[in-house]
Amino acid sequence: MIIDERMSAFIDSLDRGNTPFLDEIEKYAIETQVPVIRKSTQGLLKFLLALSKPRNILEIGTAIGFSALLMSEYGPEDCHIITIEKYEKRIPVARENFKKSGREDQITLLEGDAAEILKDLGGTFEFIFMDAAKGQYIHFLPEVLRLLAPGGLLVSDNVLQDGSIIESRFAIPRRDRTIHARMRDYLYELKHMPDLETVILPVGDGVALTTKYRES
Repeated sequence: MIIDERMSAFIDSLDRGNTPFLDEIEKYAIETQVPVIRKSTQGLLKFLLALSKPRNILEIGTAIGFSALLMSEYGPEDCHIITIEKYEKRIPVARENFKKSGREDQITLLEGDAAEILKDLGGTFEFIFMDAAKGQYIHFLPEVLRLLAPGGLLVSDNVLQDGSIIESRFAIPRRDRTIHARMRDYLYELKHMPDLETVILPVGDGVALTTKYRES
């Protein structure tokens, strides 16, 4: 928990909630231990979608489709979402959720390794949501920035790693040190690249908001 638990619970209690279908998917995810974005992050996404009104959205990390469906629900009616997932057991569940919701024409699910798929994508996206393997963010970044439209928004989730990001690497369990180091490198790049402006918010498990304000 990166902010006071009582404060977080109070803020979450003010949320007006989602559609019954999204609630059903979220409940299933919690019961089956599939990670989904936290309540506070959901609220932030809704706000950013309402503010930026993106027509072209890219998501890296579909899981069972909860966040893609949330973005399709709260984004513009004519928005289109491309989402990428490589975990084979989750892909059919996501596809079924898209079918049940009637969003099959609005959401395109690409199966495979994001590192390879991103290289083949063309065009630009006004809104990119990064919520995949945390140790891969730094490797995805060059292609993500190529695909991000000038003035577009990159939203990176789970960047503070439950607060452990501030710890010395020697205080991190050995098995987690690579992810810890890579996330620190990722945040440093976002804050220091000359064509980007980034703010890091203690929302959920930490969210970085990045805009590219001119072409490289």
